[in-house]
Amino acid sequence: MTTAPRVCSVLVLAAALLAPACGYHLGGQGDLIPKNIKTIAIPSFINGTVRVQIAALLTADVVREFESRTKYVIVTDPKQADAVLSGSVVRFDTLGGITTDPVTGRATSSQIIVTVSFKLTDNHTGKVLFNKTGYEFRERYEIASDLPQYFDESNTAVKRACDKAALAIVALILEAF
Repeated sequence: MTTAPRVCSVLVLAAALLAPACGYHLGGQGDLIPKNIKTIAIPSFINGTVRVQIAALLTADVVREFESRTKYVIVTDPKQADAVLSGSVVRFDTLGGITTDPVTGRATSSQIIVTVSFKLTDNHTGKVLFNKTGYEFRERYEIASDLPQYFDESNTAVKRACDKAALAIVALILEAF
């Protein structure tokens, strides 16, 4: 082996051996939930808004997300659980006229903003394992410009926002972000 290839081989080997020591690591590899927790209670989220059923939708989506992504047993009664995930929908806003028709000036899309707060508490110790307040989820939806064909898309947007919120809430807790 000549000198140049040998030097290259040594440099590649040295880089491979030193790479783990450089401090680089993948994010989201943590687990905020202690190993002794096997059951999580997810009681209905509190609805602090005028939007009917939004807290129920979000609660159901969070339960579904935990059940599909984890091996935790999900219950509704906090007395029967090792940990409790409590939450509330603290705000619901609609922003109209995100985009408009240049000819008529009518709004062609709108946006909803759902703001939630939640915390995960260890039932054995009372320690708050995770707490997030004022977490916003936005979802845009189209508004029909033809009034006879108008269909209210806001309910569909609320459902999509709740789906995204549930995915993010569970990811935050499981992946320690």
